[in-house]
Amino acid sequence: MKKKLAAILIPVILIGLIIAVAVTRKAKSEYSDTGVSISDSGFFFDTVITITLYGDSAPSLIEECFDLCREYESLLSRTVEGSDIWNINHADGKPTEVDPRTAGLIADALSYSVLTEGRFDISIAAASTLWDFTDHNNDLPDPDALNEAIKHIDYTKIHVSGSTVILDDPEMMIDLGGIAKGFIADQLKDYLVSKGVKNALINLGGNVLVIGDKPDGFPFLIGIQYPFRDEGETIAAAMLSDSSLVTSGGYERYIENDGRVFHHILDPKTGYGIDSDIVSVSICCSSSMQADALSTCTFLLGYDEGTKLIESQKNVSALIITDDLKLHPVGNFPLKETQ
Repeated sequence: MKKKLAAILIPVILIGLIIAVAVTRKAKSEYSDTGVSISDSGFFFDTVITITLYGDSAPSLIEECFDLCREYESLLSRTVEGSDIWNINHADGKPTEVDPRTAGLIADALSYSVLTEGRFDISIAAASTLWDFTDHNNDLPDPDALNEAIKHIDYTKIHVSGSTVILDDPEMMIDLGGIAKGFIADQLKDYLVSKGVKNALINLGGNVLVIGDKPDGFPFLIGIQYPFRDEGETIAAAMLSDSSLVTSGGYERYIENDGRVFHHILDPKTGYGIDSDIVSVSICCSSSMQADALSTCTFLLGYDEGTKLIESQKNVSALIITDDLKLHPVGNFPLKETQ
């Protein structure tokens, strides 16, 4: 498994990366043995996203999808001033009226907190805002500030009633980064299907969702990044048909300091990257939101508990890569054999 797949899988869409590139805002049409496709990229949710439509779909559909991305970013981003999440975080604990979609997503996120007994906690923002994984100096947060921050992490103090959200702790902040991209991918799929699209690929960074198969009738081949290797090097691939694949890993964003790696999937109890025996987990299921949340949950739980969690879910499979770089398929994961 431990080799490049580029010569084996053509084409392969790679997930599990955040790629910093210049974005071309003009849709491109391509012709191949699988038919006509149009594709365009944009920068949303702090990553490059790409939407590819196959067949005779109108190019304007991609721009309409980008409009939806802007709308959801204006609702769900923690850093966009005036968004629902920004308003909740700056309400000093007062009740905040939000869009019903925001309230529904927060309620869904809280269900995963219950499922993991608090390991998945959207109030992690109190700690995550102290980390800068783009800091080339690899500086760590002030330990005292981090110790203070974890006092304000507790999902049981978040309440949703209809479209009203209340934080019992005025210093608490929420961040939907562990679930929002999956939710948005599902909304984009629903929109495209409503417009008659039968074959498409939606790539939101580490979140991939496909509509149908490729026009030639074969599944999409989705490459999974080799942890801590060069960008674009894959360790495995999945065959996707009308489903979603979401990968979470400690190699995606991290800081190296004094010989230690501090990754971005934080432990709510300490504010530091969770000490997990997993380096990467890819979840495959029909809902990208579910895959998004479960990929983070599984990483936080570790191999044994994470495997049990996946096995308890209906029509969900996973590929877990442990810290010894061994691959562990769970359920009927659509793994592409490479040897």
